[in-house]
Amino acid sequence: MLIVSRELEAPKILVEHAKKHGVPLLRTPMLTTPFIHEVTLFLSELFAPTDVVHGTLVDVFGVGLMFTGPSGIGKSEIALDLVERGHRLVADDSVRVTRTAEDILVGRGNEHLQHFMEIRGIGVINVQDLFGIRAIRVQKRVEVEVNLRQWESASDWERAGLEERMTSVLGVEIPQVEVPLFPGKNITVISEVIAMNHMLKVYGINAAQRFNRILVDQMESDRKTRHYLRFDTE
Repeated sequence: MLIVSRELEAPKILVEHAKKHGVPLLRTPMLTTPFIHEVTLFLSELFAPTDVVHGTLVDVFGVGLMFTGPSGIGKSEIALDLVERGHRLVADDSVRVTRTAEDILVGRGNEHLQHFMEIRGIGVINVQDLFGIRAIRVQKRVEVEVNLRQWESASDWERAGLEERMTSVLGVEIPQVEVPLFPGKNITVISEVIAMNHMLKVYGINAAQRFNRILVDQMESDRKTRHYLRFDTE
Protein backbone atom coordinates (compact mmCIF):
# COMPACT_ATOMS: atom_id res chain seq x y z
CA MET A 1 0.00 0.00 0.00
CA LEU A 2 1.18 3.50 -0.84
CA ILE A 3 -0.10 6.55 1.04
CA VAL A 4 0.50 10.12 -0.06
CA SER A 5 0.39 12.59 2.83
CA ARG A 6 -0.54 16.30 2.90
CA GLU A 7 -3.19 15.52 0.28
CA LEU A 8 -0.64 16.07 -2.46
CA GLU A 9 -1.30 14.94 -6.00
CA ALA A 10 0.38 11.62 -6.72
CA PRO A 11 2.73 11.66 -9.74
CA LYS A 12 1.20 10.05 -12.81
CA ILE A 13 4.00 7.51 -13.07
CA LEU A 14 3.28 6.42 -9.48
CA VAL A 15 -0.43 6.04 -10.25
CA GLU A 16 0.36 4.01 -13.38
CA HIS A 17 2.73 1.64 -11.56
CA ALA A 18 0.25 1.23 -8.70
CA LYS A 19 -2.49 0.21 -11.15
CA LYS A 20 -0.12 -2.06 -13.06
CA HIS A 21 1.01 -3.99 -9.98
CA GLY A 22 -2.30 -3.89 -8.08
CA VAL A 23 -0.93 -1.78 -5.21
CA PRO A 24 -3.55 0.38 -3.38
CA LEU A 25 -2.73 4.07 -3.57
CA LEU A 26 -4.33 6.29 -0.92
CA ARG A 27 -4.14 9.93 0.04
CA THR A 28 -4.48 11.70 3.40
CA PRO A 29 -4.62 15.39 4.39
CA MET A 30 -2.51 14.66 7.48
CA LEU A 31 1.11 15.72 7.75
CA THR A 32 3.64 12.92 7.34
CA THR A 33 4.95 12.70 10.91
CA PRO A 34 1.54 12.75 12.69
CA PHE A 35 0.21 10.24 10.15
CA ILE A 36 3.09 7.83 10.76
CA HIS A 37 2.51 8.19 14.50
CA GLU A 38 -1.21 7.39 14.18
CA VAL A 39 -0.59 4.41 11.89
CA THR A 40 2.06 3.04 14.25
CA LEU A 41 -0.34 3.21 17.22
CA PHE A 42 -3.12 1.60 15.19
CA LEU A 43 -0.94 -1.29 13.98
CA SER A 44 0.56 -1.81 17.44
CA GLU A 45 -2.92 -2.25 18.91
CA LEU A 46 -4.19 -4.31 15.97
CA PHE A 47 -1.38 -6.87 16.20
CA ALA A 48 -0.89 -6.80 19.98
CA PRO A 49 -1.02 -10.22 21.71
CA THR A 50 -4.56 -10.84 22.99
CA ASP A 51 -6.23 -13.47 25.13
CA VAL A 52 -9.70 -13.96 26.60
CA VAL A 53 -9.83 -14.72 30.33
CA HIS A 54 -12.88 -16.15 32.10
CA GLY A 55 -13.25 -13.62 34.88
CA THR A 56 -14.52 -10.22 35.96
CA LEU A 57 -12.55 -6.98 35.82
CA VAL A 58 -13.36 -4.11 38.20
CA ASP A 59 -11.66 -0.76 38.76
CA VAL A 60 -11.29 -0.54 42.55
CA PHE A 61 -9.74 2.71 43.80
CA GLY A 62 -7.97 3.01 40.44
CA VAL A 63 -6.52 -0.50 40.59
CA GLY A 64 -7.62 -3.07 38.02
CA LEU A 65 -8.65 -6.19 39.94
CA MET A 66 -9.38 -9.22 37.77
CA PHE A 67 -11.46 -11.78 39.67
CA THR A 68 -11.00 -15.38 38.54
CA GLY A 69 -12.24 -18.70 39.83
CA PRO A 70 -14.58 -21.56 38.97
CA SER A 71 -17.98 -20.84 37.46
CA GLY A 72 -20.63 -20.04 40.06
CA ILE A 73 -18.22 -19.03 42.83
CA GLY A 74 -19.58 -15.47 42.90
CA LYS A 75 -17.39 -13.27 40.71
CA SER A 76 -20.33 -11.32 39.29
CA GLU A 77 -21.95 -10.86 42.69
CA ILE A 78 -18.71 -9.47 44.12
CA ALA A 79 -18.38 -7.08 41.18
CA LEU A 80 -21.99 -5.95 41.65
CA ASP A 81 -21.38 -5.26 45.32
CA LEU A 82 -18.24 -3.26 44.45
CA VAL A 83 -20.17 -1.22 41.89
CA GLU A 84 -22.83 -0.50 44.53
CA ARG A 85 -20.01 0.85 46.74
CA GLY A 86 -18.90 3.27 44.03
CA HIS A 87 -16.35 1.29 42.05
CA ARG A 88 -16.47 0.71 38.29
CA LEU A 89 -17.18 -2.40 36.24
CA VAL A 90 -15.04 -3.00 33.16
CA ALA A 91 -16.03 -6.51 32.08
CA ASP A 92 -17.97 -9.44 33.46
CA ASP A 93 -17.64 -13.14 32.63
CA SER A 94 -15.27 -12.58 29.70
CA VAL A 95 -12.26 -10.23 29.83
CA ARG A 96 -10.37 -9.50 26.62
CA VAL A 97 -6.79 -8.88 27.76
CA THR A 98 -4.30 -7.19 25.43
CA ARG A 99 -0.58 -6.70 26.02
CA THR A 100 -0.16 -3.13 24.83
CA ALA A 101 3.48 -2.82 25.94
CA GLU A 102 6.21 -5.10 27.23
CA ASP A 103 4.71 -5.27 30.71
CA ILE A 104 1.29 -3.59 30.37
CA LEU A 105 -1.97 -5.54 30.25
CA VAL A 106 -5.23 -3.80 29.35
CA GLY A 107 -8.59 -5.47 29.86
CA ARG A 108 -11.80 -4.76 27.96
CA GLY A 109 -15.23 -6.30 27.85
CA ASN A 110 -16.75 -8.36 25.09
CA GLU A 111 -18.12 -5.94 22.49
CA HIS A 112 -21.42 -7.84 22.37
CA LEU A 113 -21.86 -8.17 26.14
CA GLN A 114 -20.88 -4.55 26.83
CA HIS A 115 -21.74 -3.96 30.52
CA PHE A 116 -24.41 -6.60 30.86
CA MET A 117 -24.06 -8.95 33.80
CA GLU A 118 -25.68 -12.28 34.65
CA ILE A 119 -26.77 -12.68 38.26
CA ARG A 120 -27.92 -16.19 39.13
CA GLY A 121 -31.51 -16.13 40.34
CA ILE A 122 -32.21 -12.74 38.74
CA GLY A 123 -30.98 -13.03 35.18
CA VAL A 124 -29.25 -10.50 32.94
CA ILE A 125 -28.96 -6.90 34.14
CA ASN A 126 -27.43 -3.77 32.61
CA VAL A 127 -25.05 -2.14 35.07
CA GLN A 128 -24.99 1.18 33.20
CA ASP A 129 -28.80 1.47 33.23
CA LEU A 130 -29.01 0.59 36.92
CA PHE A 131 -26.10 2.60 38.36
CA GLY A 132 -25.32 5.21 35.70
CA ILE A 133 -22.38 6.01 33.47
CA ARG A 134 -19.97 6.51 36.39
CA ALA A 135 -20.37 2.84 37.37
CA ILE A 136 -18.62 1.57 34.24
CA ARG A 137 -15.53 2.11 32.15
CA VAL A 138 -14.51 0.82 28.73
CA GLN A 139 -11.05 -0.46 29.61
CA LYS A 140 -8.62 -0.69 32.54
CA ARG A 141 -5.09 -1.87 33.14
CA VAL A 142 -5.04 -5.34 34.72
CA GLU A 143 -2.83 -5.06 37.82
CA VAL A 144 -3.83 -7.81 40.27
CA GLU A 145 -5.53 -11.18 39.83
CA VAL A 146 -7.84 -12.11 42.71
CA ASN A 147 -8.30 -15.87 42.53
CA LEU A 148 -11.44 -16.94 44.42
CA ARG A 149 -11.48 -20.45 45.89
CA GLN A 150 -13.72 -22.43 48.19
CA TRP A 151 -12.43 -22.68 51.75
CA GLU A 152 -10.51 -25.88 52.53
CA SER A 153 -9.11 -26.35 55.99
CA ALA A 154 -6.34 -28.56 54.63
CA SER A 155 -5.06 -25.88 52.24
CA ASP A 156 -1.99 -23.86 53.14
CA TRP A 157 -3.37 -20.32 52.87
CA GLU A 158 -1.04 -17.33 52.93
CA ARG A 159 -1.02 -15.75 56.40
CA ALA A 160 1.91 -13.34 56.55
CA GLY A 161 2.13 -12.14 52.95
CA LEU A 162 5.94 -12.15 52.87
CA GLU A 163 6.09 -14.24 49.71
CA GLU A 164 4.23 -12.50 46.90
CA ARG A 165 2.49 -14.95 44.60
CA MET A 166 2.70 -14.13 40.89
CA THR A 167 0.81 -15.32 37.82
CA SER A 168 1.54 -14.86 34.13
CA VAL A 169 -0.88 -13.47 31.53
CA LEU A 170 0.41 -13.16 27.96
CA GLY A 171 3.95 -13.41 29.30
CA VAL A 172 3.46 -10.55 31.77
CA GLU A 173 3.73 -11.34 35.48
CA ILE A 174 1.22 -9.71 37.82
CA PRO A 175 0.53 -10.27 41.55
CA GLN A 176 -2.02 -12.98 42.37
CA VAL A 177 -3.98 -13.07 45.62
CA GLU A 178 -5.81 -16.27 46.53
CA VAL A 179 -8.90 -15.58 48.64
CA PRO A 180 -10.76 -18.45 50.35
CA LEU A 181 -14.54 -18.05 50.44
CA PHE A 182 -16.92 -19.20 53.16
CA PRO A 183 -20.35 -17.98 54.34
CA GLY A 184 -20.29 -14.61 56.08
CA LYS A 185 -16.93 -13.46 54.72
CA ASN A 186 -16.95 -9.84 53.55
CA ILE A 187 -15.10 -10.30 50.27
CA THR A 188 -16.06 -6.80 49.09
CA VAL A 189 -14.11 -5.06 51.85
CA ILE A 190 -11.25 -7.53 51.35
CA SER A 191 -11.18 -6.60 47.65
CA GLU A 192 -10.87 -2.93 48.57
CA VAL A 193 -8.02 -3.78 50.96
CA ILE A 194 -6.27 -5.74 48.20
CA ALA A 195 -6.44 -2.70 45.92
CA MET A 196 -5.19 -0.26 48.56
CA ASN A 197 -2.44 -2.64 49.69
CA HIS A 198 -1.28 -2.98 46.08
CA MET A 199 -1.02 0.80 45.76
CA LEU A 200 1.01 0.98 48.97
CA LYS A 201 3.43 -1.60 47.54
CA VAL A 202 3.69 0.46 44.35
CA TYR A 203 4.83 3.37 46.54
CA GLY A 204 7.31 1.14 48.36
CA ILE A 205 5.31 0.44 51.51
CA ASN A 206 5.04 -3.27 52.34
CA ALA A 207 3.13 -3.96 55.56
CA ALA A 208 4.17 -7.63 55.75
CA GLN A 209 7.87 -6.81 55.43
CA ARG A 210 7.58 -3.98 57.94
CA PHE A 211 5.81 -6.25 60.45
CA ASN A 212 8.49 -8.91 59.94
CA ARG A 213 11.27 -6.38 60.61
CA ILE A 214 9.53 -5.26 63.81
CA LEU A 215 9.32 -8.87 65.02
CA VAL A 216 12.96 -9.57 64.15
CA ASP A 217 14.12 -6.38 65.92
CA GLN A 218 11.98 -7.22 68.97
CA MET A 219 13.40 -10.74 69.20
CA GLU A 220 16.94 -9.40 68.87
CA SER A 221 16.25 -6.83 71.60
CA ASP A 222 14.78 -9.52 73.88
CA ARG A 223 17.80 -11.75 73.27
CA LYS A 224 20.22 -8.98 74.22
CA THR A 225 18.18 -8.14 77.33
CA ARG A 226 18.10 -11.78 78.51
CA HIS A 227 21.84 -12.09 77.86
CA TYR A 228 22.55 -8.97 79.90
CA LEU A 229 20.37 -10.01 82.86
CA ARG A 230 21.79 -13.53 82.85
CA PHE A 231 25.31 -12.29 83.56
CA ASP A 232 24.35 -9.30 85.74
CA THR A 233 25.49 -10.61 89.12
CA GLU A 234 25.97 -7.29 90.89
